[in-house]
Amino acid sequence: MLDPTLISRRRLLTALAISPLLLKMNTARAAAIDPHRIVALEWLPVELMLALGIAPYGVADIPNYNMWVNEPKIPASTIDIGLRTEPNLELLTQMKPSYLVWSAGYGPSPETLARIAPGRGFTFSDGKKPLTMARHSINEMAQLLDREAAAKEHLDHFDRFIDSLKPRFAARGDRPLLMVTLLDARHVLVFGKNCLFQEVLDRFNIPNAWEGEMTFWGSTTVGIDRLAQFRDVDVLCFDHGNDREMQKLMATPLWQAMPFVREQRFQRVPAVWFYGATLSAMHFARVLDGALGGKA
Repeated sequence: MLDPTLISRRRLLTALAISPLLLKMNTARAAAIDPHRIVALEWLPVELMLALGIAPYGVADIPNYNMWVNEPKIPASTIDIGLRTEPNLELLTQMKPSYLVWSAGYGPSPETLARIAPGRGFTFSDGKKPLTMARHSINEMAQLLDREAAAKEHLDHFDRFIDSLKPRFAARGDRPLLMVTLLDARHVLVFGKNCLFQEVLDRFNIPNAWEGEMTFWGSTTVGIDRLAQFRDVDVLCFDHGNDREMQKLMATPLWQAMPFVREQRFQRVPAVWFYGATLSAMHFARVLDGALGGKA
């Protein structure tokens, strides 16, 4: 029987021997990826790229991106490659991208995409702290594209920006915040303590009002009537081109009877992408400041 310690030593020596080769391979891989020809098949990696100062060559479903994500803006030169779930594979092939990036578990299979170009998926959340996951993903993409300095600069800027807004919420006390977006006249999406925005709220010492059930993604669908239980809370509702449905709801007796409506603590605010990364979190902080900053 072979000595396990001997095997371990052999593996260590082998790893040390090939590590310079691996370094060269990783460097070569980064050099082979043309940053001007990277296509993003989902909106999370779009945000990771823009955080590193890289404009995507192509993006899936730009019209809905402009409605639901809003910020950061996509350059006008970016090519729309179809739906996030079903991108135009023929167009993608014709574009000859240098690399494809997507959200893990979303859209076409990696095997299908590998026939067009190399690529990889990025994970939105671990089910607990998606903003922390976003920081890891930015660093992972930076290593892939040799943009480590840009990643550090962005994350340092993110921290300074969030810290600069913290005093704006000092006068609010401990009043909780309920975050929703209208899905239809009877349902809203609510955001719990494992959503993208929670770590921003934590840094501002703002409690999340939602204590109910929650999904892996940090959001869940509930009936409008569930909102009647919330008293002495601020409520923000993210708009996404649904003004007609919102006006219809706001005219109902049920809505007018909501405690936060009667107390004028309900505000409609611009769209913020719920399943993004640091740029979406910064956009959320700006929207939050515009709605509640400097107020008691």
